[in-house]
Amino acid sequence: MFTIPIAMQYTDWSLFLLRIVVALVFGTSGYSHLKSPSERAKSIGMPVPITIFLGAAELAGAIALAVGVLTQWAALGLILIMLGAIYKKIAEWHTGFWGEKSMGWHYDLLFIAMNLVIFTTGGGHIAFMPA
Repeated sequence: MFTIPIAMQYTDWSLFLLRIVVALVFGTSGYSHLKSPSERAKSIGMPVPITIFLGAAELAGAIALAVGVLTQWAALGLILIMLGAIYKKIAEWHTGFWGEKSMGWHYDLLFIAMNLVIFTTGGGHIAFMPA
């Protein structure tokens, strides 16, 4: 296997950056769920209590990823949320992979892949509680 030795020394920083990017996306999504739960519930076709739960779960997962606490559990929880989003888009909204106006489930699949990298690597060693 061919590797570039200098690149290997930046693995932890790359994983940290990945965690921060994922945390920013889920943090802003969770915040928007919690900021206006009834409006958000209407827009995603979910009951208000479930929307509040999703918002709290996304926000908690984002904070955990950003600071590196229970990173693998947070990534697993966010994967489950994205699987639910893909199910909703395919089964209820009948959205295709690309969808219309960037509403396809390709976006959700990318976040599953990113969280899978975080889950399987533990998110790297730059964390309060490294795996």
